[in-house]
Amino acid sequence: MQVTIFGKGNMGQAIGQNFDKAGNDVNYITSSSKATHIGDLVVLAVPYSALENIAEEYKELFKGKVVVDITNPLNFKTWSELVVPADSSAAEELQEKLSDAIVLKAFNTNFAATLQTGRVGNQTTTVLVAGADEGKKLLTEALAGSSLNVLNAGPLKRARELEATGFLQMSLAASEQIGWTGGFAVIE
Repeated sequence: MQVTIFGKGNMGQAIGQNFDKAGNDVNYITSSSKATHIGDLVVLAVPYSALENIAEEYKELFKGKVVVDITNPLNFKTWSELVVPADSSAAEELQEKLSDAIVLKAFNTNFAATLQTGRVGNQTTTVLVAGADEGKKLLTEALAGSSLNVLNAGPLKRARELEATGFLQMSLAASEQIGWTGGFAVIE
């Protein structure tokens, strides 16, 4: 499968490594490059503040694609709150802008280090995914063969809880109560 990742920072590369390991064709789009063709699966490994511009610029190319939002829309000045309305999420906002695409929320509850190693402590790294079933199926298939577990977190409405979980985990790491190489694990 062809996977396009917007962003080649720590998260973009860690996510891309897993898709590559699973046998997918991975290409990256950075702020200094422009996409003219994208894969069926698109990962937006960019800051929340970049979502609106990307959605506007690539809306036509995203039609019919599965678009994965990994952002955690928190107030980075205060580290005290999410900046989206309490009854919504960054992923739901993105779905409104990209009505002809399938938007998923995933990877935002994982740190890059746990995606690279495939481990959170002694547990396998689990990617929680919220969104439409056909999108989740494509993402799960694309990650088959990687070292990650994928767990269905429900419809896109659950993105709000995933963003709150990501925010909590980042807050704990930023306050040095947990490491950026750790995080939350799912035990089955």
